[in-house]
Amino acid sequence: MLSEQEKEEIKQRLLSKFNLQKIILFGSQARGTSDNKSDVDLLIISELNEDRFNLMDRMRVCLMQLNYAFDVIILTENEFERDKKYPGTVARYATKEGIVLYEQ
Repeated sequence: MLSEQEKEEIKQRLLSKFNLQKIILFGSQARGTSDNKSDVDLLIISELNEDRFNLMDRMRVCLMQLNYAFDVIILTENEFERDKKYPGTVARYATKEGIVLYEQ
């Protein structure tokens, strides 16, 4: 499981390079069920000023030195608000079990 220091490092690295509205840690790291093979699932709420997949790749590169595999998903605020109402969506999981690392 991620330590508070590691969560802070993730937040600081992302905020130093990107203009974000919210960072949510979800999945096994948020539930406390992670093991040494677990990745880190992050839902990022941000306006999209460039290609979504390019931005996700840039965020993964920014986090690369932290010795975890990162799964970064980006939604706009409108997408997040819409999707969190529906079971089975990433936004719903992040809303129910997630830990907010940053909120603007």
